[in-house]
Amino acid sequence: MSLLAILFLVLGLGLISWISARMRASRFVRGVGSDRPHSLPSYHGWYVGLWVTIPALLFLAVWASVSPGLISQAVLATPGAANLPAFGMERAAVLSEARAIATGAVHGGFHAQAASLAPAYRTAIMHYGLIGAAVTLILAFAGGAFAFTKVRSDFRARTRVERLVMGALLIASLIAILTTIGIFGSLVFESWRFFNMVSPLEFLFGTQWSPQTAIRADQVGSSGAFGAVALFWGTIFIGAIIAMIVAIPLGLMSAVYLTQYAKPSTRRWVKPILEILAGVPTVVYGYFAALTVAPALRDFAVMIGISNASSESALAAGIVMGVMIIPFVSSMADDSIAAVPQSMRDGSLAMGATPSETIRKVLLPAALPGVVGGVLLAVSRAIGETMIVVMAAGLAANLTLNPFASVTTVTTQIVQLLTGDQEFESAKTLAAFALGLVLFIVTLLLNIVALRVVKKYREAYD
Repeated sequence: MSLLAILFLVLGLGLISWISARMRASRFVRGVGSDRPHSLPSYHGWYVGLWVTIPALLFLAVWASVSPGLISQAVLATPGAANLPAFGMERAAVLSEARAIATGAVHGGFHAQAASLAPAYRTAIMHYGLIGAAVTLILAFAGGAFAFTKVRSDFRARTRVERLVMGALLIASLIAILTTIGIFGSLVFESWRFFNMVSPLEFLFGTQWSPQTAIRADQVGSSGAFGAVALFWGTIFIGAIIAMIVAIPLGLMSAVYLTQYAKPSTRRWVKPILEILAGVPTVVYGYFAALTVAPALRDFAVMIGISNASSESALAAGIVMGVMIIPFVSSMADDSIAAVPQSMRDGSLAMGATPSETIRKVLLPAALPGVVGGVLLAVSRAIGETMIVVMAAGLAANLTLNPFASVTTVTTQIVQLLTGDQEFESAKTLAAFALGLVLFIVTLLLNIVALRVVKKYREAYD
């Protein structure tokens, strides 16, 4: 029996048990005093249904990960597996082909031994499938029988079900935290290996970035090729300076216009159209930057006398990136300004302030926590952008203030270092994890600063 069939069978048993327990609980006498049931019939149904499904599904999940290994061991113990190749990859290919033939995924294979092992695979799959189905059904019936005996008028089914739901919500909330801890742990581990090969001072303060030059292991420590300052500057220059110069004024002015000056009919059309910018794929922005914006900026630079302007420039990538993140600033600022109490607006106007003065001195300061959150989200989005930089700014690690020059960013170099067949024991590949760790820490610090700003102004306007 396949795992999918067992899954549907367990869910069907859970539905039947839910209906049965609910019907039994509905027969309770709805009197007064001690005869009045503690929980509604639906809670009794959920209690029994969860006892039927959860233990069975947990075992089924474990069995799905364990049974393939047991099946392979059973096949390898058969006489037909004695002549399998000794080389691990070739042996795995034969076994995979035999499994595919046994399950009917393919009708023939390249290896002659695969067809001879297919019957053994078929037998083992059926054997362990029946074992898994039997244990799953036993757990489902045992859980249902235990829970069904608890269905009484005085049983606190609602409390038990709500505790289970709270536990599920807690686990769901911990997934993001545990994922972040796992990402941080993997970055720290791999970065530690990298810093055992390359000095942290050279990495953090060096200005020469050319990891391809350190080919041999004895060249890593003395090559001076892992100075990441140029990458850090390129990330800040494009994502935190040029893009923000474009996004913050346009986003804030768009939010002010939509909340304070636009007619309701205009707002209904303009705001969704503005937010469409956030849904455009970044590769489309990259093509637009590379084919339209970058050539236009190069021609403009030549026209004003800058002869060494590159067709791949930080200015082209930053401008297009700024346009891309306008909705992040605009939407957050729009919601924050709209949430300012009407009494603050009316009070400012009643004191004789003009609408523009009310916006500058009352609404924007009161909405600053949301505006800061939008700006932070936009900065994080810009720092993590890769495709626009690859297509419009290039891959050259240049430490320059010239916006018409080609630069690169941390995320772009991470992609370049991890693309293709890489040796994860080399400093060149491990450098990507060190770059990721620095980017992670910088983003964390930005969040801490933003939280402090939000807390300060929230206290001022509460």
